[in-house]
Amino acid sequence: MPPSDKPRISAPNGRLWGARALDWATLQEGQFSAAYEAVFDACGLRIDTRYCDLGCGAGMAAMFAAQRGAQVSGLDAADPLLAIARGRVPAGDFRLGDLEELPFADASFDLVTGFNAFQYAASPVAALAEARRITRPTGRVVVMTWGTPEGMPAASLLAALKPLLPPSPPGAPGPFALSDETALRALAIRAGLTPKSVTDVACEWHYPDLATAVRGIGSAGVAVRAAEATSQEAVDAAHSAALAPFRRDDGSYRIGASFRWLLAAP
Repeated sequence: MPPSDKPRISAPNGRLWGARALDWATLQEGQFSAAYEAVFDACGLRIDTRYCDLGCGAGMAAMFAAQRGAQVSGLDAADPLLAIARGRVPAGDFRLGDLEELPFADASFDLVTGFNAFQYAASPVAALAEARRITRPTGRVVVMTWGTPEGMPAASLLAALKPLLPPSPPGAPGPFALSDETALRALAIRAGLTPKSVTDVACEWHYPDLATAVRGIGSAGVAVRAAEATSQEAVDAAHSAALAPFRRDDGSYRIGASFRWLLAAP
């Protein structure tokens, strides 16, 4: 494992993502379910698959895996999200920790995933190398990130917060840091993995009304950070304005989102 004096951002990330854990679990996490299921279908996840989700959040992907019969483990930086994950999958092994120093033994899992997780690590290469370490030689590692932002409706919701956020440190990765396929494959190679396929998957976010949509997208860690830097009212107003083009005649909202995932061998 990497030495303990390496930079860590799990504590601040855990605080931000845990701040609205219930809203995330009930309103937003399910908006990504099509992506989780697409990965599990492609990877042939089945009974007795040993599966670990890194950055597992409130455990929805882990719950889907458990429903398929997998033996489930997970890691996240937010205790409030882990509490929900443990309730969803009582037999799962969910741990609080850092992506760059995983508390799992070498070659423990058949499938290791990071759904929108690795690009937020202090060292994505170190985090992905740790994912490789805990994967069996015949296993697979999946890195899922946002798809390319150009033309993606959901990207406008992320862009709406940019004026409200404090300036990022030089070189800090953004949400689309790994959206480019070349960058995604290069990261895998630097971490010692062998990239295989890169696949895009579409998700459509559904909300019954504006209030639910604002609460759902406002539960993400970046939205909490923006509210701390300005105010909750400013964040809600920015999201409401960005959501306006997606309103349906019945008052519901539908927003298209796309994700890109890399399948790699250890």
